[in-house]
Amino acid sequence: MYILSMRDVSVRYKQTALGTAWGLIRPLTTMMIMVFVFSKIAKLPADPGIPYPLMVLGGITVWTFFSTAFTQISNSVTMNSNLVTKVYFPRLIMPISSIAVSFIDFLVSLGLFIVLAIWYRFVPDWHLLLLPVFIILALLASFAFGLFFAAVNVRFRDIGQLIPFIVQVGFYVCPIAYSSRLVAEKGDVWWAPFYWLNPMVGIIDGFRWSLLGEKAFFNPQSLLLSVSIVGVSLALSLYFFRKRENTFVDDI
Repeated sequence: MYILSMRDVSVRYKQTALGTAWGLIRPLTTMMIMVFVFSKIAKLPADPGIPYPLMVLGGITVWTFFSTAFTQISNSVTMNSNLVTKVYFPRLIMPISSIAVSFIDFLVSLGLFIVLAIWYRFVPDWHLLLLPVFIILALLASFAFGLFFAAVNVRFRDIGQLIPFIVQVGFYVCPIAYSSRLVAEKGDVWWAPFYWLNPMVGIIDGFRWSLLGEKAFFNPQSLLLSVSIVGVSLALSLYFFRKRENTFVDDI
């Protein structure tokens, strides 16, 4: 697992002039664009008392962690097809080891958030103690959904084309450039229940709440839904992956 993790990290940043700095450039650039488009042009408000860039960067940080890990996990088996066909080892090692790259990028992005919080003189409170909980939830969510797609991707390579589309759509349906408070205030609309069923809504809101405190909108019921959906999905994905792993060699 360690060898595969270090290999993925070295391949990711091999022959790059900036190296891990890309983990800083991507969220910073995305934040600046989203602040300009959604705050300056669309005039979407942030949660009261929270600088809009901090709110956006908090959402980008945890979403990028989830989406990168989800993508890496989904492609982990096909990217290691040469190992799968040559030697036997527990196949779960491949999706687990693929998380290393996304975690390094996450730490760099979180460092950027700390710098921006210092710039805005935003001091966190006791909610910060719950930050590891939401990090683990984001990791489990990426593992739950990525594991299913990893198993299906071996048989149907069309999944590889579908994954970037899912990530792109998810970026806009999740509360990254806007606050879930806007949805809560329109609770009578027909699509609101479907919005709260998105497991990443509770995780992203909880992540920002742990960083920004009570001023950030947080719906505990959405977190309960997130935990339930992620837990059930993880159990089903593990069962499906273990059931399918014996056929990987034949499908590859």
